Amino acid sequence: MKSNSKDLTDFEWQVLRASLTIPLGETRSYKWIANKIGRPKAVRAVGQALRKNPYPLIIPCHRVVKSDGTLGAYAGKMDGKKAELLAIERIIVQRIKS
Repeated sequence: MKSNSKDLTDFEWQVLRASLTIPLGETRSYKWIANKIGRPKAVRAVGQALRKNPYPLIIPCHRVVKSDGTLGAYAGKMDGKKAELLAIERIIVQRIKS
């Protein structure tokens, strides 16, 4: 179940705001997010915060991946949605640049 946006902590909002800075079709690591918000040791907590994203269509948590570049889960599931969303975004970027 998705959390209510009122239930999010300041830390969780920091994580979600940082994910908004990732450009369309690109990815950044959980570690990158942790460093960006000034909490370099909070890598696992970043993942947990992203799982609580109440606005996945607006706040692009699917752009956050593991440090080794593998995708990891999306909304707690390994169902390929993350890869699918990133592929669609990359097509959009290509079309915009054409």
